[in-house]
Amino acid sequence: MGHPLEDHWVVVKRILRYLKGTLDHGLCLLPTTLHTTLSLKAFCDVDRAADPDYRINTSSAAIYLDPNLISWWSRKQPVVAKSSTEAEYHSLAHVTAELLWVQLTELKVTYQSPIILCDNQSAVLLAHNPILHTRTKHMEIDIFFVHEKVMHKQLTVVHIPGHDQWADILTKPLSSSRFLELKPKLNVTQPLCVFVSGGGGCYER
Repeated sequence: MGHPLEDHWVVVKRILRYLKGTLDHGLCLLPTTLHTTLSLKAFCDVDRAADPDYRINTSSAAIYLDPNLISWWSRKQPVVAKSSTEAEYHSLAHVTAELLWVQLTELKVTYQSPIILCDNQSAVLLAHNPILHTRTKHMEIDIFFVHEKVMHKQLTVVHIPGHDQWADILTKPLSSSRFLELKPKLNVTQPLCVFVSGGGGCYER
């Protein structure tokens, strides 16, 4: 905002065009069966050095309670990471803290041990086996914070292929086909859906 350039204006106009074309889109929430153990899972991703001005990483996450998306974000990381593993692990630690907060303050139901899905294998390995060397010592707090939760079985960190990373849509520019493929994964629908009592599903209005 301080020093806008022509490139920034082009991006703003593209965002406004997208918003105008998606005014009838909404988030679909599906009902669940009473007295069942719910699943809690989170996708976390990072677009390394995505900011063209400051080369700060952009991290994103999408948290699901059963099939419903209940929390999501896309934001710049506060520090410049020197490696993709460091960037991914900062994001992993942030998602871990968010999941713990959701469990403690929001959920009043029975749920399974949360699962975090990450497409960076090095970050997943560090979560399970925090071997420190000169390249990871500055990440000690984040590493042991996540590892402690994994060791106490408060959550599970699982590696997934990049193609199955649903948080990509919140992090980086994608092709039209990839964007349209991932949009339904976030339960974004058109037209807006409404819940029909007794129907057990989500229907078009």
